[in-house]
Amino acid sequence: MQQKYLEPTQQAGRDFMMRQISGSVVMLNLLRFKKIADYSQTPQLAPKQAISGEAAYQLYIEYTLPYLKKSGGEILFMGKGGNFLIGPTAESWDAVLLIRQQSVQSFMAFAGDIEYLKILGHRTAALEDSRLLPLVENKTQ
Repeated sequence: MQQKYLEPTQQAGRDFMMRQISGSVVMLNLLRFKKIADYSQTPQLAPKQAISGEAAYQLYIEYTLPYLKKSGGEILFMGKGGNFLIGPTAESWDAVLLIRQQSVQSFMAFAGDIEYLKILGHRTAALEDSRLLPLVENKTQ
Protein backbone atom coordinates (compact mmCIF):
# COMPACT_ATOMS: atom_id res chain seq x y z
CA MET A 1 0.00 0.00 0.00
CA GLN A 2 1.33 3.40 -1.00
CA GLN A 3 1.94 5.92 1.80
CA LYS A 4 -0.60 8.74 2.08
CA TYR A 5 0.30 12.33 2.94
CA LEU A 6 -2.38 14.33 4.73
CA GLU A 7 -0.51 16.23 7.47
CA PRO A 8 3.01 17.68 7.70
CA THR A 9 5.53 15.81 9.79
CA GLN A 10 7.41 17.61 12.57
CA GLN A 11 10.59 17.36 10.48
CA ALA A 12 8.89 18.85 7.41
CA GLY A 13 7.55 21.70 9.55
CA ARG A 14 11.01 22.33 10.99
CA ASP A 15 12.58 22.28 7.52
CA PHE A 16 9.92 24.73 6.25
CA MET A 17 10.68 27.16 9.08
CA MET A 18 14.45 26.75 8.59
CA ARG A 19 14.14 27.95 4.99
CA GLN A 20 13.65 31.43 6.49
CA ILE A 21 11.45 32.51 3.60
CA SER A 22 11.01 36.28 3.47
CA GLY A 23 8.01 37.77 1.71
CA SER A 24 5.05 35.92 0.31
CA VAL A 25 4.80 32.18 -0.12
CA VAL A 26 2.52 30.29 -2.52
CA MET A 27 1.34 26.86 -1.46
CA LEU A 28 0.87 24.35 -4.29
CA ASN A 29 -1.74 21.81 -3.20
CA LEU A 30 -2.26 18.56 -5.12
CA LEU A 31 -5.44 16.88 -3.95
CA ARG A 32 -6.92 13.39 -4.36
CA PHE A 33 -10.44 12.98 -3.00
CA LYS A 34 -12.12 10.01 -1.37
CA LYS A 35 -15.15 8.73 -3.28
CA ILE A 36 -17.26 9.16 -0.12
CA ALA A 37 -16.14 11.59 2.59
CA ASP A 38 -15.18 9.87 5.85
CA TYR A 39 -16.28 11.89 8.87
CA SER A 40 -15.55 9.13 11.41
CA GLN A 41 -12.86 11.30 13.09
CA THR A 42 -15.13 14.37 13.25
CA PRO A 43 -18.76 13.18 13.34
CA GLN A 44 -19.91 16.58 14.63
CA LEU A 45 -19.04 18.06 11.20
CA ALA A 46 -20.73 15.34 9.15
CA PRO A 47 -23.60 16.38 6.88
CA LYS A 48 -26.93 14.56 7.37
CA GLN A 49 -26.43 12.61 4.13
CA ALA A 50 -23.21 11.02 2.85
CA ILE A 51 -21.32 13.27 0.42
CA SER A 52 -18.35 12.85 -1.88
CA GLY A 53 -14.83 13.76 -0.87
CA GLU A 54 -14.93 16.57 -3.44
CA ALA A 55 -18.12 17.98 -1.87
CA ALA A 56 -16.54 17.77 1.60
CA TYR A 57 -13.52 19.68 0.29
CA GLN A 58 -15.83 22.37 -1.10
CA LEU A 59 -17.29 22.69 2.42
CA TYR A 60 -13.74 22.98 3.75
CA ILE A 61 -12.96 25.80 1.29
CA GLU A 62 -16.25 27.59 2.07
CA TYR A 63 -15.64 27.49 5.84
CA THR A 64 -11.90 28.21 5.51
CA LEU A 65 -12.09 31.35 3.34
CA PRO A 66 -12.86 33.80 6.20
CA TYR A 67 -9.83 32.55 8.18
CA LEU A 68 -7.62 32.58 5.10
CA LYS A 69 -8.60 36.16 4.27
CA LYS A 70 -8.22 37.24 7.91
CA SER A 71 -4.62 36.01 7.83
CA GLY A 72 -3.87 37.89 4.60
CA GLY A 73 -4.10 34.84 2.36
CA GLU A 74 -5.88 34.37 -0.94
CA ILE A 75 -6.77 31.66 -3.41
CA LEU A 76 -4.88 32.28 -6.65
CA PHE A 77 -6.14 29.24 -8.54
CA MET A 78 -8.37 26.24 -7.97
CA GLY A 79 -8.96 23.79 -10.77
CA LYS A 80 -9.41 20.20 -11.84
CA GLY A 81 -6.36 17.99 -12.06
CA GLY A 82 -5.75 14.81 -14.00
CA ASN A 83 -2.82 12.76 -15.24
CA PHE A 84 0.63 14.25 -15.69
CA LEU A 85 1.88 15.22 -19.12
CA ILE A 86 5.39 14.78 -17.70
CA GLY A 87 5.47 12.61 -14.62
CA PRO A 88 4.41 9.21 -13.32
CA THR A 89 1.73 7.75 -15.59
CA ALA A 90 0.06 5.92 -12.70
CA GLU A 91 -0.28 9.12 -10.63
CA SER A 92 -3.13 11.58 -11.00
CA TRP A 93 -4.65 14.34 -8.89
CA ASP A 94 -8.29 15.39 -8.73
CA ALA A 95 -7.65 19.06 -8.02
CA VAL A 96 -4.90 21.66 -7.82
CA LEU A 97 -4.98 24.66 -5.53
CA LEU A 98 -2.60 27.63 -5.29
CA ILE A 99 -2.83 29.70 -2.09
CA ARG A 100 -0.74 32.83 -1.51
CA GLN A 101 0.11 33.94 1.99
CA GLN A 102 1.80 37.26 2.74
CA SER A 103 4.47 35.51 4.77
CA VAL A 104 5.36 32.30 6.55
CA GLN A 105 4.23 33.99 9.76
CA SER A 106 0.77 34.73 8.30
CA PHE A 107 0.55 31.13 7.08
CA MET A 108 1.41 29.86 10.56
CA ALA A 109 -1.17 32.22 12.11
CA PHE A 110 -3.79 30.83 9.71
CA ALA A 111 -2.81 27.20 10.33
CA GLY A 112 -2.89 27.70 14.10
CA ASP A 113 -6.17 29.66 14.33
CA ILE A 114 -8.31 27.87 16.93
CA GLU A 115 -11.56 28.55 15.05
CA TYR A 116 -10.06 27.32 11.76
CA LEU A 117 -8.88 24.12 13.46
CA LYS A 118 -12.50 23.37 14.42
CA ILE A 119 -13.46 22.94 10.73
CA LEU A 120 -10.26 21.19 9.58
CA GLY A 121 -12.12 17.87 9.80
CA HIS A 122 -13.81 18.63 6.46
CA ARG A 123 -10.37 18.45 4.82
CA THR A 124 -9.50 15.21 6.60
CA ALA A 125 -12.86 13.69 5.65
CA ALA A 126 -12.40 14.72 2.01
CA LEU A 127 -8.86 13.69 1.14
CA GLU A 128 -7.47 10.34 0.13
CA ASP A 129 -4.01 11.84 -0.41
CA SER A 130 -2.37 15.23 -0.90
CA ARG A 131 0.85 17.12 -1.45
CA LEU A 132 1.73 20.63 -0.24
CA LEU A 133 4.72 22.38 -1.75
CA PRO A 134 5.69 25.88 -0.55
CA LEU A 135 6.82 27.99 -3.51
CA VAL A 136 8.89 31.17 -3.38
CA GLU A 137 9.12 33.58 -6.28
CA ASN A 138 12.51 33.73 -7.95
CA LYS A 139 13.52 37.41 -7.66
CA THR A 140 16.37 37.13 -10.20
CA GLN A 141 14.38 36.94 -13.43
